[in-house]
Amino acid sequence: MVSLVKSMTGDHPARAAVVISNTPQAAGLQRAADLGVPTEVVDHRPFGKDRAAFEAVLDRTLKAYQVDLICTAGFMRILTAEFVLAWQGKMLNIHPSLLPKYKGLNTHARALEAGDQEAGCSVHLVTPELDGGPVLGQVRVPIKPGDTEQTLAARVLEQEHRLYPEVLRQYAQGHTTPMNFD
Repeated sequence: MVSLVKSMTGDHPARAAVVISNTPQAAGLQRAADLGVPTEVVDHRPFGKDRAAFEAVLDRTLKAYQVDLICTAGFMRILTAEFVLAWQGKMLNIHPSLLPKYKGLNTHARALEAGDQEAGCSVHLVTPELDGGPVLGQVRVPIKPGDTEQTLAARVLEQEHRLYPEVLRQYAQGHTTPMNFD
């Protein structure tokens, strides 16, 4: 999130309207505030299993800030098809694998367990299928001998900070052709 916000200056076609978290104690809220970006919390817990009610408040909050493109980063809630379809083509996500490989969680462990030679990250459009939307950009990261989940995750994260801002810039300018940054 910090990399995205910092990238949206100068001739960048997008600006950060608000940073929203579903976790009141998320460190990103203070980081966003320090960067001068408004913040909101839409805590999912009071809604229990009523996802539609949570998403209705989330939707109203986004619209109150006149958001026209959502960039999820570290938002660990699976959104309903109804919410995703309402924002179709207007929601990006960063995922720590070379999609379509390793959708979901534990991506680094799964790449290491499979004996893969490379890992990486992908920015994709969000669709109702978990981590299944069209990939807009990827960066490959070699898996080195002796890598652990933590060392691999750290190298992938460095590339996420490079990839996501660039894909956002390109997408906000209307470019939808997938990009590779190897």
